Amino acid sequence: MKEQAHFWRHPAVPGTDLLKARYVTHRFTRHVHDGYAIGLIVGGVEEFDYRGTLHRAGAGELVLVNPDASHTGQAGTPDGWSYRMLYPSIDALAGIAAELGTPYGTPHFPEQVVRDDAVAALLGRAHQAAERGDALAASTLSRTLFARLLSRHATVRPAALVPAEGRRAVREALDLLHDSLVDPPTLEDLADAVGARPFALLRAFKAATGLPPHAYLTSLRVRRARHLLQTGVRPAQVAAEVGFTDQAHLNRHFKRIVGVPPAAYQRAGTYKTGDFPTT
Repeated sequence: MKEQAHFWRHPAVPGTDLLKARYVTHRFTRHVHDGYAIGLIVGGVEEFDYRGTLHRAGAGELVLVNPDASHTGQAGTPDGWSYRMLYPSIDALAGIAAELGTPYGTPHFPEQVVRDDAVAALLGRAHQAAERGDALAASTLSRTLFARLLSRHATVRPAALVPAEGRRAVREALDLLHDSLVDPPTLEDLADAVGARPFALLRAFKAATGLPPHAYLTSLRVRRARHLLQTGVRPAQVAAEVGFTDQAHLNRHFKRIVGVPPAAYQRAGTYKTGDFPTT
């Protein structure tokens, strides 16, 4: 019933982070990633809401989360779940997709939970090699894993079902939020700036991103915080620079989205309340 999470950066594949964790009471708040989240459930059951649909993933199953797709994450059984996750960037997977000769576009996984024992075994080996710091094996196995996932389980991302005018307003609103992390506008001011009515913008924004603007802003702040932490900025300073009221505010939201506290993420080390189970 104890929790542990170990977060680190891939030793050989740029733009890819890794997580090995067991969670019991921890709950991921609704959030988005700017890249993919690809994982193997090692034990227990994870339950997560993905764009309004509830999924359950058990031991041996793969979890496939697309970029900018809103989702949650929590235990699906009282004993929680353990998993190994990779977080490759869009560029990393798009580059492999291009080498495979797939149609131009962003790779998209239409199914969020799949059973593929061969790919699951490959993910486990790739993840373990990265954990050992074996750069050659980790890069070879990880790229083979991504190619296998793309060829077996990916398509090209479909166009968002949002009218053209709504897409324009959302795109402009996103740009404004990116530039206003510390002092964001109200919904009314945001709508006025992009030439839309508040409720119409809110509806289009949620349709395009899966989140209302204030929740998306939190994800943006955490995304920026990760970059600053990687460059060595102290967590207290990071909190101020991305718009959180204080370090405790940063800690709370960061752990709900990333799964480890900012300090553990910065040292790419281990956060634990107990021993990771043997599975």
